[in-house]
Amino acid sequence: MSKKYPPISVLGSTGSIGTQTLEVARHLNIKITALSANKNIDLLEKQIREFSPYLAVCVDNEKALELKKRVADTATKIYSGEEGLIKAATETEAETVVTAISGMVGLLPTAEAIKAKKNIALANKETMVVAGEIIMRLAKENGVKILPIDSEHNAIFQCLSAINEKKDLKKIILTCSGGPFFGKKRKELQNVKPDEALAHPTWKMGRKISIDSATLMNKGLEIIEACHLFGINSDDVEVLIHRESIVHSMIETKDGSILAQLAVSDMRIPIQLALTYPDRLPSPAKRLDLTKTPPLTFQNPDEETFSLLPLCKRAIKLGGNAPCVVNAANEEAVKLFLENKISFLDIFDCVENILSEEKIEKNISIDKLLSCEKRIREKVNAEYGS
Repeated sequence: MSKKYPPISVLGSTGSIGTQTLEVARHLNIKITALSANKNIDLLEKQIREFSPYLAVCVDNEKALELKKRVADTATKIYSGEEGLIKAATETEAETVVTAISGMVGLLPTAEAIKAKKNIALANKETMVVAGEIIMRLAKENGVKILPIDSEHNAIFQCLSAINEKKDLKKIILTCSGGPFFGKKRKELQNVKPDEALAHPTWKMGRKISIDSATLMNKGLEIIEACHLFGINSDDVEVLIHRESIVHSMIETKDGSILAQLAVSDMRIPIQLALTYPDRLPSPAKRLDLTKTPPLTFQNPDEETFSLLPLCKRAIKLGGNAPCVVNAANEEAVKLFLENKISFLDIFDCVENILSEEKIEKNISIDKLLSCEKRIREKVNAEYGS
């Protein structure tokens, strides 16, 4: 491979997206300048020894001290906490920051990376959901590209490159596997246990995002994300259940054409494109054999049972801090469910109730959003966690 791609920093390098990003980096011989993890110092140490980054971050302070002792024989500097994440996100040599870190903790590092004029390979959904308006404005002001890693948004990004002007677009079609409870009605979900909700039929993902897939909240958040990333209204986004997970998303143009991106279910494909765009290179992923694919099916989602999907549409229409409210309430409710403190259906009721009780604030800043998120989490715990 003759072309050399610029160095990257990987936030969340020990998670699913992070480890697959390092597989792609290994495949393309891309230099890694910074890595970060929450607590998994065993894997982070291995990554440090293989990729020799300038710095690495363990968010947990005690674990960071232990890691520092373990890798004292290397040249990698060890940092901790939010300050460390910002150092990783703004590392001088990196041209692109892969935001594979989960949760709102990724918001400030992403904003600071953009201010430092780093391109963003975006896998941190919460950043765009909660602060998409701010993030997109910062990106425009700093001449920064935001390239989505999430398979659906990456597919839309690819499809949009095939049309000349945005005015030619009629709508975006997000595909959805339907999760483990496809076809179930609300009464059938009353006694769902965490292990059942974590059993995603297609993707191997983290615990939180697996639950979001089971409730279809993940797709609701993707609607909000798509509106910000592509500058469209929620009325121009359609969701279709596509159990085979072969078509990763589509667009419909004004003339009635539908353009789709198809591939095997392998996150290394969108990750690689985000790191090499506009180049397309041989990928470590398997090829899609159309002669062996099952029939492709599409159905409308059951928005009555999976009510968080229309709730997210309502949140993006309300604007301001409304997406922050639903995101924070959902994150905390999912945590409580995984701890067996609330039921599966309580997740739906919690998010809906919290949004209905909140006064929506239109003039938002990152500080206000972080304050809102903290308050909503505390409220959910006070009302549902006891």
